[in-house]
Amino acid sequence: MNSKNHDLPATFCSDKVRYETKPVRDPSGRAVDGLHAVWITLDNPEQLNSYTTEMVKDVILAFRRASNDRAAVAVVFTGAGARSFCTGGNTAEYATYYAGRPGEYAQYMRLFNDMVTSILHCDVPVICRVNGMRIAGGQEIGMACDVTVASDLATFGQAGPKHGSAPDGGATDFLPLFTGIERATVSCSLCEPWSAMKALQYGLVAEIVPVLHVDGVLIANPLVHPANAVDAFGRPVGGDFVVGAAAESAKQKVKAGRVDLATLDQAVDRLVTKFLMTMPNCLSKTIQSMRKHKLAHWDKNRESNRAWLALNMMTEAKAGFRAFHEGVGKDRDVDVVRLRQTLAEDASWDDQLVEAVLPLQRAGGSS
Repeated sequence: MNSKNHDLPATFCSDKVRYETKPVRDPSGRAVDGLHAVWITLDNPEQLNSYTTEMVKDVILAFRRASNDRAAVAVVFTGAGARSFCTGGNTAEYATYYAGRPGEYAQYMRLFNDMVTSILHCDVPVICRVNGMRIAGGQEIGMACDVTVASDLATFGQAGPKHGSAPDGGATDFLPLFTGIERATVSCSLCEPWSAMKALQYGLVAEIVPVLHVDGVLIANPLVHPANAVDAFGRPVGGDFVVGAAAESAKQKVKAGRVDLATLDQAVDRLVTKFLMTMPNCLSKTIQSMRKHKLAHWDKNRESNRAWLALNMMTEAKAGFRAFHEGVGKDRDVDVVRLRQTLAEDASWDDQLVEAVLPLQRAGGSS
């Protein structure tokens, strides 16, 4: 097998990260001469904008370039399409190359750490424009940004313990700062997604906007309870996902509707304009000071987390990423009950154990 090159290139090395400049407008709506916003876009929509090794390199280069751009007012970090901002690392690459190769994954995680740090060190504010799912490593690089503006159809969450990893690429450092430790613990460990409305209520995002048009009318996300909803006992459920027959009806409404991200772009543009109308050096220092709260945790933990994540590629990650990559349909999870039972019998981690807990449909069986 040919080894991957983990060195940074001199120029972009893939066509899956776009670097663009877009006009900045003053409060009257006029484009400002000589200034712009930098848009860095993960352009891998077929794989939900998951990042490959080459894409990680390009994101680092893109943020370094944007940081040195004297005309840049802000960076907008986003994903292509309307389904996903980013769902984290590319599981196909993890399963077929990094699984079982901790040394190689350690080199990859050096790049990942540098990607997060490049966001946290950018000399202008970074806006995360969330156009869809922000899950797993996508959640982590999103939280490294300074401000988040999201579609109300977006979802937020982690995937680590469900798929053979731990959210130690930033979530265990950053999420408690946004939501408090208990909510962060529940999210990181159980991997249950939050709606955009719930993320707004928990302080994870600054603004959400509707993007779904049904019969020509812009409506709020029908998949979640409205903000003031309560259950039969009077308990607030605003922002929770609807269930049962209501969920099926909501899914049909979404399917029949049309997603238009113009409102999201308008919200992003308004925020860029607000940044424009501040003193640049004072703004930069303020942003840097706010980031110290994230960096205090990130700088303390990232190297020890990198070492653990690399070694985990020999055990649970090897099984989890292979299960997700090789599974069929919704059957992409390790048989965790069988795994726990087998380990309780003092079994050793080996290829036989991995094969035993992979989804049965992978080999044509039935679950």
